[in-house]
Amino acid sequence: MARVVKVFRTLRNNWKKSTFAVCVLSYGGYWLNGKHNDSLLRREACLLAREFGRQQIAPHERLMKATVILNPAACGGKANNLFEKNAAPILHLAGVEVTIVKTDYEGQAKKLMELAEQTDMLIVAGGDGTLQEVITGLLRRPDQDTICHTPIGFIPLGSRNSLSPSLHLLSDNKVKDITSATLSILKGETVPLDVLQIKGETEQPVFALMGLRWGAFRDVAAKISKYWYLGPLKTNAAHWLSTLHDWPQVREVSVSYLDPNLRPPDLPPQKTQRPSLLYRIFLRLKHRWSPPVVEPPKVEEPEEWKEEQLSTLELFVQTHNKNPVQRRINDSMMIYAEPDNLTVGEYITVGNKKDEDPTVFTKESTKLEASACRLQLPEGTAGFYNIDNEEYEAMPVEISLLPRKLRFFISAERREQLLAQMQ
Repeated sequence: MARVVKVFRTLRNNWKKSTFAVCVLSYGGYWLNGKHNDSLLRREACLLAREFGRQQIAPHERLMKATVILNPAACGGKANNLFEKNAAPILHLAGVEVTIVKTDYEGQAKKLMELAEQTDMLIVAGGDGTLQEVITGLLRRPDQDTICHTPIGFIPLGSRNSLSPSLHLLSDNKVKDITSATLSILKGETVPLDVLQIKGETEQPVFALMGLRWGAFRDVAAKISKYWYLGPLKTNAAHWLSTLHDWPQVREVSVSYLDPNLRPPDLPPQKTQRPSLLYRIFLRLKHRWSPPVVEPPKVEEPEEWKEEQLSTLELFVQTHNKNPVQRRINDSMMIYAEPDNLTVGEYITVGNKKDEDPTVFTKESTKLEASACRLQLPEGTAGFYNIDNEEYEAMPVEISLLPRKLRFFISAERREQLLAQMQ
């Protein structure tokens, strides 16, 4: 008992050191527990991947080939380590023949995809920038109609992964997100995604999966990180300081657009049976004795472009890929324009919401549905677009929708969750 009293007296007399030691031990225990949980997640994922690797294949079949485009600079330079520890073992245990191609500089993924050979699956390991480069390089190829049938997997390794919520169940654990995304690739369930083709007056087209963003909220979002020293107040401060510099931050834009096209039904491909020999002979004789009448080609009516003059704080042209399993009547893109009459307080409030999710819009925003659109900016307009969170110089552009152009791997759990949200 005397020893216990002595210990408590020592702790009381040295309370500063004792408090510091408790904090260090608590943080160390929390860190070690996190590492242990990560190891358990990796072990569980590897056991599931081993079951895929134990499946037998026929003698004439070959191993699945996967080409991985890895951006080591993603996630502050941690992407290579994250991939090697969490995703690579799963692919190897599943018996996939993996070819890893690492990018060395910005824009290299576009060039690599223009020269890439045919593969069974394409895996993008990085963030929004890497994915946008890969998609752009893929769709610039002369044989893009053929290679676009290759399924694409996305492993979220970047600081911004806008497409991940559409394909995977997300959590607060980076290891869990990476392993679950890799396992969804092995399971092979895919979903078609729309693509936006964005073409300027002189440059080659750029392609996007989520959309194009332009305006005041976008400009402020690019500067929020500069106010890191303000902690949780940095978002409010960035928007408030932007109003001191320039207010109102209204943008003028002329939007020309075409009405959406009716979406054809999603029918599974069916192999037609070849007619019998007697029926084929009958058809040939029939066509020989009474040739079918060739109808004159129909004259296509010119497309009717509608035009809107918009005054807005921000313009957002986006696809429907936020919920790719939703059944839709039309193949279309959505054009949102935020109102130009927000007060400073409303501007800051809306800016906070858009910092968390840029696809959140006010009730007063203008909404247009189109199959294609043209953005005409006033002469001398400066600034930048965000195309899938990548900066491009603002200029007049034409945006076309490529419906269901690419197929991406999706987890079955996320598909069921998205379907449940629609009910």
